Amino acid sequence: MFDFRKKKYAMAEPACTCSGACKAPAPSKDSQPGTDSRILVLGSGCKSCHTLYENTLAAVQAMNLDISLSYITDLETVLSYGVMRTPALVINGQLVSAGKILRPGEIRILLEKAGF
Repeated sequence: MFDFRKKKYAMAEPACTCSGACKAPAPSKDSQPGTDSRILVLGSGCKSCHTLYENTLAAVQAMNLDISLSYITDLETVLSYGVMRTPALVINGQLVSAGKILRPGEIRILLEKAGF
């Protein structure tokens, strides 16, 4: 009556040429082609996600950094980073915050730890 057997899922192909060693997701529909997005704000488009994007932009401008900042709302890309709660912040491909609206000062500390 019920099929309780474990289902087998096909593994997704790696998004880059390193054979999956870097864990980089496929480019999002929302990201601009040809740009190197080093900082990503992941979210659904709600007020909290916009606030995190604005705070991140303020922190980047306060540090006088010339870094590409992208706001990703594509659900597949958000889930590829393992994010279950939004908003989320990704720096250099590494998830550094999820489910929390960070202030510009907190984002600045995370950027300094990442080497910016």
